Amino acid sequence: MDVSQFPSPAFILEEEKLIANLEKIAAVQAAADIHIILALKAFSMWPMFPLVGKYLTGATASSLGEARLIFEEMGVKAHTYSPAYLPEEFGELLTYSSHLTFNSIGQYLQYEDQVKNSEVSVGLRVNPEYSEVETDLYNPASPIGRLGETRPNIPDVLPDGIEGFHFHTLCESSSFTFERTLAAFEEKFSTFFPHLKWVNFGGGHLMTRADYDREHLVKVLKGFKSRYPHLQVIMEPGSAIAWQTGFLLSRVLDIIENNGTKTAILDVSFTAHMPDTLEMPYRPAVRNATDPVEGKPTYRLGGVSCLAGDYMTEYSFDKPLKIGDRLILEDMIHYTMVKTSMFNGVKHPDIAVLRPSGQLEVLRTFSYEDFKSRLG
Repeated sequence: MDVSQFPSPAFILEEEKLIANLEKIAAVQAAADIHIILALKAFSMWPMFPLVGKYLTGATASSLGEARLIFEEMGVKAHTYSPAYLPEEFGELLTYSSHLTFNSIGQYLQYEDQVKNSEVSVGLRVNPEYSEVETDLYNPASPIGRLGETRPNIPDVLPDGIEGFHFHTLCESSSFTFERTLAAFEEKFSTFFPHLKWVNFGGGHLMTRADYDREHLVKVLKGFKSRYPHLQVIMEPGSAIAWQTGFLLSRVLDIIENNGTKTAILDVSFTAHMPDTLEMPYRPAVRNATDPVEGKPTYRLGGVSCLAGDYMTEYSFDKPLKIGDRLILEDMIHYTMVKTSMFNGVKHPDIAVLRPSGQLEVLRTFSYEDFKSRLG
């Protein structure tokens, strides 16, 4: 792939790789006889929704904006969940939702009359207090956390109208982690299952990763369905949809050296365009680069914003970098794109699709007006 003529900076989705992921996920959906839906919090690139809709059965929203986007661009109603709903938006949100999950019984009681007068199926998020996620920022299963009700908070008889349970305590996890989490969920909440119509196992199922055991996942899901055949099973993987389906293209603007450390300043920003790299944190892979190797040309990668910490520690290259070189930051389509900001007014990357034919189609470029309109 020759990226020398591609616009920079740009998020570039490789359509062929997205299709391959969707085929794997659709195969799990068919084999386990469940519903797998797209989580917009991980992938909201709506021009691709018609393609996604050919393989998956719907999408999940965490806000009115996401629910409306699903309805308008995928043509289906959303499975909606939010930690709390805005009273002024709730009526409109119902019109875009087929399922709506409340974070607490208190929130459900606040809106009970409105949902009972709608056709929406109502659920409750629960916290099984079990998670193997090691990064606190992404672990929702704390016993004192804010996401979902723990078992002691739920009366032995559910409030009338609650038809489903939803849990989400995984993050880029394996089928074996899911199996152990499911056991904790069943242990705490299975007494309610006879009174439910559906369960939502949330996201974090990284079923398109190369080492993920999809056969084991299907076995676990079939086992659950054999125990509770009346329950419809829903999953909403986030990262798995767009996992390793594209990259963030950047170019070197300058190279500076202080006290023996070289920094290549790029036309992208880690804090504005790749916030998870600083928040999680994680170190992104760079194509044709490695961890530091003594004797090889080695550089920190600096972002274009004025934040002092807007950089990644050293990478080594086979040959010295020069101004104008293109660098590819791998796997930047899931989560990264939806979490960008326009901090400092830095140029926002274009959004483009590399078609299977090899043609690059630029879907969106951003201007000063996009920056200005967010601020007043």
